[in-house]
Amino acid sequence: MASIVGCLPNISLTSITQFPENPKSLILQQCKTPKDLQQVHAHLLKTRRLLDPIITEAVLESAALLLPDTIDYALSIFNHIDKPESSAYNVMIRGLAFKRSPDNALLLFKKMHEKSVQHDKFTFSSVLKACSRMKALREGEQVHALILKSGFKSNEFVENTLIQMYANCGQIGVARHVFDGMPERSIVAWNSMLSGYTKNGLWDEVVKLFRKILELRIEFDDVTMISVLMACGRLANLEIGELIGEYIVSKGLRRNNTLTTSLIDMYAKCGQVDTARKLFDEMDKRDVVAWSAMISGYAQADRCKEALNLFHEMQKGNVYPNEVTMVSVLYSCAMLGAYETGKWVHFYIKKKKMKLTVTLGTQLIDFYAKCGYIDRSVEVFKEMSFKNVFTWTALIQGLANNGEGKMALEFFSSMLENDVKPNDVTFIGVLSACSHACLVDQGRHLFNSMRRDFDIEPRIEHYGCMVDILGRAGFLEEAYQFIDNMPFPPNAVVWRTLLASCRAHKNIEMAEKSLEHITRLEPAHSGDYILLSNTYALVGRVEDAIRVRSLIKEKEIKKIPGCSLIELDGVVHEFFSEDGEHKHSKEIHDALDKMMKQIKRLGYVPNTDDARLEAEEESKETSVSHHSEKLAIAYGLIRTSPRTTIRISKNLRMCRDCHNATKFISQVFERMIIVRDRNRFHHFKDGLCSCNDYW
Repeated sequence: MASIVGCLPNISLTSITQFPENPKSLILQQCKTPKDLQQVHAHLLKTRRLLDPIITEAVLESAALLLPDTIDYALSIFNHIDKPESSAYNVMIRGLAFKRSPDNALLLFKKMHEKSVQHDKFTFSSVLKACSRMKALREGEQVHALILKSGFKSNEFVENTLIQMYANCGQIGVARHVFDGMPERSIVAWNSMLSGYTKNGLWDEVVKLFRKILELRIEFDDVTMISVLMACGRLANLEIGELIGEYIVSKGLRRNNTLTTSLIDMYAKCGQVDTARKLFDEMDKRDVVAWSAMISGYAQADRCKEALNLFHEMQKGNVYPNEVTMVSVLYSCAMLGAYETGKWVHFYIKKKKMKLTVTLGTQLIDFYAKCGYIDRSVEVFKEMSFKNVFTWTALIQGLANNGEGKMALEFFSSMLENDVKPNDVTFIGVLSACSHACLVDQGRHLFNSMRRDFDIEPRIEHYGCMVDILGRAGFLEEAYQFIDNMPFPPNAVVWRTLLASCRAHKNIEMAEKSLEHITRLEPAHSGDYILLSNTYALVGRVEDAIRVRSLIKEKEIKKIPGCSLIELDGVVHEFFSEDGEHKHSKEIHDALDKMMKQIKRLGYVPNTDDARLEAEEESKETSVSHHSEKLAIAYGLIRTSPRTTIRISKNLRMCRDCHNATKFISQVFERMIIVRDRNRFHHFKDGLCSCNDYW
């Protein structure tokens, strides 16, 4: 052992005023840095105190477990021990397992076994944790066999780690078998089983096991509640979630931030976002996990504007976001079309050198695609080192929705070449790509290949895509027959898709049949009557068009108000049709009037058929000129620099007048205008639209 002395630097012990007789507490409590440990180690070598196994174990524990980046130093000490005892092996196996060298922990355990060093419960627990981290099921099973031979079968400490190992390796049934075979189970064992179900996403089983805990009147702890609250959130099980919430209050546990954060997450996922926010506001200290839970709650409830507002508050509070925060913020930006905020998030990810994980990268791809910047989506996709089926699907769907159908199909081919198996959502994107690119034969082939080549049973959404492919190409009779031959009853969405195709191809008879089917299935939307009315108007049957529109009044069908969003300087502005509530309302309406006059000079003629039904004849032109997207575009024109792209998100399908007007606006003001409506993206440039006037 003395041979290691010459390898050590010349260290003085000036920082240690008096070396204690038993230095164990000094080693474990006062050695805060590698330099401190080296000083103590040098003294122990010179005084030969390191021959004491208890002292050696303390040095190893400090180097292998307590101090950062000193595992190699611990190994150098261990390797110079002539005959290490089981306690020394245990420390090293545990240290290697926890310091992300689980493979070396297994090798050391093998060496320990070969040298016939006695195993104990700490040995088995540590090596099982190494197996768990590596998901090394075969090695874990071998360790389990050794446990049975060694007589540790009924040791709860060992059995808990066995449960964790099997659960982490996906063998949840075996984990439950171990759990059920335990003669006695403390709450730690119950928590191990609950954690196993949680890791495997078996939320129903978590709740069932918790009900058993309640039934047996076992006293549970905060670890139990965190697992169960997570399950309640996933299952939207408010009953059990509220029961735990009441228990937390009754026991005075609200100061436990981890527990309160889990409660916030549960309420948010159960749709009780305002209750979650009340708890959040009442927290004394809020870490990044609490902020992320609340932001995620708003995002999942589609209250994306509030999610972004809270994110801005988080930044003001100097709380640094993590990956979970970023994913929720990017999702909200995608939903709102908040490009500038999302772009800042991407910049932050790069600046902080955050790992572009599959989840984060996929959300970035989706964000850029939903903001109309599909080229950026492709860039992010190419930067990602690992991609799964969801990543490929997000890109394919984004390309299809942005009118890049042929490129979407090229990426689908690359996906197959890379041996990534598509799922049912991938095929929705692929079939949409065929629809937008008018590739009828390829659409038929891909639809038929779902069941034949990929064992994916087409859902009603896939049938709807095929109706869109056929209808868009003008094969209306074939589309009608296709619906007639579906293996399950078509829904209103499928008939609505055909109705939109009838309008595009001016087929009155088929449009009437489609609306008839829609009204049989559900109360028709105002948009359905407007589609039929527009079809009549396109073939010159003006009286029929007016008659159909009047049905909306007679049937008292509520029309969803049009709403358009535009983000400027990180703030999302919301406009409703004929809106006068904005703080810059007068300025916007003045700009709108000038804008309408300029495009009229170029040849724009207002289509008053798209005015409010209740509008008087003389005010119809004003009504149509004050649609929400025109207000948002006017605001964009006066608040952005010349030639800057204007991006708008709208909750409804663009009306014909707004679509026509935006083409003129893009030409007159020399702007690229990107509008994302309920159906698709419209890229307006030089008086043309990427949808080729079909939407």
